[in-house]
Amino acid sequence: MVTPTEVRVHAVVDEGLGNSSYLLDLGDGAALVVDPPRDLRAVHTRARAEGLRIRFVADTHLHADFLSGAVQLAHDEGATVLASAAGARRFPHRGLHDGDEVDLGGLRLTALATPGHTDEHVSFLVSDGAAPAGVFTGGSLIVGSAARPDLLGPNRTDDLARAQFASLRRLAALPAATAVWPTHGAGSFCSAPPGAQRTSTIGRELATNPLLRLDEEQGFVEALLGSLGSYPDYFRRLGEINRQGPAVLDTERAGTLTALPASAVRRLRAEGATLVDVRPVVEYAAAHIPGSLSDALRAQFATWLGWVASPDNDIVVVRNPDQDPADIVWPALDIGMERIVGELAGGLDAWTAAGYDIAATRVLRSEQLDPAGLRVLDVRQSSEYLAGHLPGAGHLELGSLTGRVGELVPAPTAVMCGHGERAATAASLLESAGHRDLAVVVGGAQDWADAGGRALVTGADAEPVTAGSPDPATEEAAR
Repeated sequence: MVTPTEVRVHAVVDEGLGNSSYLLDLGDGAALVVDPPRDLRAVHTRARAEGLRIRFVADTHLHADFLSGAVQLAHDEGATVLASAAGARRFPHRGLHDGDEVDLGGLRLTALATPGHTDEHVSFLVSDGAAPAGVFTGGSLIVGSAARPDLLGPNRTDDLARAQFASLRRLAALPAATAVWPTHGAGSFCSAPPGAQRTSTIGRELATNPLLRLDEEQGFVEALLGSLGSYPDYFRRLGEINRQGPAVLDTERAGTLTALPASAVRRLRAEGATLVDVRPVVEYAAAHIPGSLSDALRAQFATWLGWVASPDNDIVVVRNPDQDPADIVWPALDIGMERIVGELAGGLDAWTAAGYDIAATRVLRSEQLDPAGLRVLDVRQSSEYLAGHLPGAGHLELGSLTGRVGELVPAPTAVMCGHGERAATAASLLESAGHRDLAVVVGGAQDWADAGGRALVTGADAEPVTAGSPDPATEEAAR
């Protein structure tokens, strides 16, 4: 994209994380990269396409939703790392305080302290001469909202929300034509609203961002906190890893999987390893290794892997031959899942050829689902469930299922989400906990409604958010 002052910025969007990193063309064949993830494949591809060499890398904050690629770029490219001095990072970098400037060779980068999403958060204002061209706002001002202030725990949430109020007002005082380049966008669990727009301008945000219309601090705090949903458990540990600096990786080998014979995989399973089946839902359901975790390979694969699998367990992958190991390993490394020890050589065919046991899960299309005939468990986020669900459907977010599976008395259960992938993950967790007679629903609540001209339950009329257990004692415990 080109800003009004012809400063060239190239967005590199990670649909799975819901984030954008940016390449700022410095005009001399060099580039500044802002908020790159550890998986740098897309960043390098875009830099090569633009003929740019990465000379600087800047992090707006200590990211909780992914591991930063800054240390890797410093190692591989000799890039200078720019970050807030208040972050107390434990690796070589240039620590910036509020108002500090960096000469980028014609362009000027100014650090603006904008705490709220995190304590040490900074935004980076890019100026071409005297004119501000744009600002990298990270997790401060984002399109249509502001990033969540609750990642440092409940004792800090109110203070950070009030800091976010002040930071957004500071950014809103920039000239209306100033481009806004946020890191968090639609799909991020850092409270970005849905929508296709990833970038904006100060003027557009002043006109459309509901949080910028709130002039009173308390009203802002209530609106911001009222919009928050759940977030993955790994958010609680990645910030400190980013402070210490993620380990430098051998990029030639990091995206590969070691082939393991079926006998070794069987032994690892017995020793507590997590078998992660990344094949499409229908293939997993038709036949899979008992106790394996279904997490279909897609943009959101790594988020759910990190949410429901322990980072302390070895992981063995089960995949199809046409699924690229790099597309499995690199996203996992992005969120700090380091213990992928290999893959089942030969896939599921090798497992069955060895005579080992397999399991299957029934698949229902949404239009086949009769909620009066069996328990329906909806595992979408609360906001999705409240927006519309089947009558009588129980609710338990997929991210909380591992800790609450004991609330569900085993019973014939159809598990559903928006399409089927999260439902399959939930069904695999239930199977591992001893549940049988499970079905994965392919399709979502709206598909069910459209197929039969039926009404969904929505909003304030929604069913209680419980696990939908038929056992009254369990229902009471869930409340």
